[in-house]
Amino acid sequence: LFSTGAADSCQVTVTQPRFQEADYAMSTVFLTCAFAASGCSSSPPQVLWFRFLTNKHEDLCTPECRDHQKYKVHLLPGNNISLQINNLTVDDNAVYICGIAFSDSSSPRSKQAGDGTVLTKTAEKQHSNGKLIFMIIASSLLLLYSTTVFTLFVVYKKISSGRKIFQAIAQELQKQRYAEHCQQPDDLEDDTVYQNR
Repeated sequence: LFSTGAADSCQVTVTQPRFQEADYAMSTVFLTCAFAASGCSSSPPQVLWFRFLTNKHEDLCTPECRDHQKYKVHLLPGNNISLQINNLTVDDNAVYICGIAFSDSSSPRSKQAGDGTVLTKTAEKQHSNGKLIFMIIASSLLLLYSTTVFTLFVVYKKISSGRKIFQAIAQELQKQRYAEHCQQPDDLEDDTVYQNR
């Protein structure tokens, strides 16, 4: 049985489609995200979006969108959310992560992130090989970051500001990547440098 205190029993799950493709002619795309909340307060949660590119992470809406003409968050019926991306180009190809945070709760499960959606916009004359390579890279990033984001949401459960949550996540990811590179044997150093290029 759950306790009556929302702060003790709040549990959130977040789901996202794994892939979304946009045709080269599309200028706007909507990425969807859904969440379920149990034992949480009736106040609306913070909705947070950020994305992972090849070498960096970017805050998009945490919860305020940094570029209101480019990004808009829509709250839809039934705990569904969409991120509208305008003026879509191939530079928007990335892994998009949706986060839900009931900041008035102390429960470790009250702040959760989805597994991410890989967005692919095709160039007008893009070769299928290039698209396949991007999908492979994006899938690898998705697998790496989804587990880390989930774990860090629990670790940083007491941080109420969405922007601080994602800054902390980004910093921790950088520390992990640096530590992994430093622990590799010397004889693999040349291969690691080549791969990172």
